[in-house]
Amino acid sequence: MGEVLKTLPRDGQPLFRAEFALAERPLRRPRRLAFGLAFDSLDASAVHAWIAGRDARSDFAYVVTPNVDHVVRLENAGAELRAAYAGAALCLCDSRTLRRIARLLGIRLTLVPGSDLVASLFEGILERGDRVCLIGGEAGDKSALARLYPAIEVVQHIPPMGLATNAPARRAAAEFAACSGARVVLLAVGSPQQELLAADIARQPQAAGTALCIGASVDFILGTRRRAPRLLRQAGLEWAWRLASEPRRLARRYLVDGPRIFLIALRWWRARRLAE
Repeated sequence: MGEVLKTLPRDGQPLFRAEFALAERPLRRPRRLAFGLAFDSLDASAVHAWIAGRDARSDFAYVVTPNVDHVVRLENAGAELRAAYAGAALCLCDSRTLRRIARLLGIRLTLVPGSDLVASLFEGILERGDRVCLIGGEAGDKSALARLYPAIEVVQHIPPMGLATNAPARRAAAEFAACSGARVVLLAVGSPQQELLAADIARQPQAAGTALCIGASVDFILGTRRRAPRLLRQAGLEWAWRLASEPRRLARRYLVDGPRIFLIALRWWRARRLAE
């Protein structure tokens, strides 16, 4: 897909410059079915190359990064949320735990953590003068990003809570993103709101560029929330770090809802065997 060339950092130029032939052509890649989702098998470098080959005039496309929480939620989700995942240009495995469970079932998922993807976006893909649209986050995030990356223009819209069931607020957020003229739209409103919103933006006739469903990734970039140390991430224990950091908010997700992934995986595996 082309060669990625490293340049000097923090001089107002991107750390990487990429040139790709036929960047607008649809991706031709195998997908691997697991837990009711079709995961793309592109590795991180191929994903970076695809994003780098798109600009603010590209036909709108969005990326979802399911983890265990997403798969558990999707078990009983309605058609709208399932369609939002199915409509993504890329569906990338965000979870080492999910990847390991899939491997036990004989399926090899490619790991592309969403937080790493967003970090590489700012450090190596965006160029001087690019515009980023941030949907969600905190009131000070726009200014903080501007200080860290002065060559990048940031616009922000902060919707109210309860976006998943607030149709007018979702419509306003979708219209803001579609009219922003941004090369990249960062949807930082949590799941499933961000996936539903991505699908809403795709229905806007003026929508263009690339949207990423990113959760708390901007918090990690700005340092307002600490990510787990690399060794814990590599061991698949980032969930334990987050649980220890925010026990009241995450206890149910990780200790009550999360373990259902094993039953979901078993049911899916059995259904797959019966269908063969």
